[in-house]
Amino acid sequence: MAASERDGVKAINGIDRLIHEPARLMILSLLYVLESADFIFLMNQTGMTWGNLSAHMSKLEKAGYVDVEKTFQGKRPHTMLRLTPTGREAFRAYRQQMQRLLDDLPE
Repeated sequence: MAASERDGVKAINGIDRLIHEPARLMILSLLYVLESADFIFLMNQTGMTWGNLSAHMSKLEKAGYVDVEKTFQGKRPHTMLRLTPTGREAFRAYRQQMQRLLDDLPE
């Protein structure tokens, strides 16, 4: 294996796998461009079920990437989500790493 191929493998191994998972990547991509979003909006935009989105949001919250604020509007629960500064930086680093990795691939 050539040195450049080893570097490529190392770059792939260094990818944040929490972000790289397709469903979480969709969630973080949306939250990266929005100040905040409610749970129903994210569910509609991603096409995920309530349970699936909830499970992914819990993982992102546990990692400190997403802040979850639960309130009530009248008698209905309302969940708002936003990227934390840690989440924003992690997503930015992921984006840069993926861009470098893809730019380094031969044509």
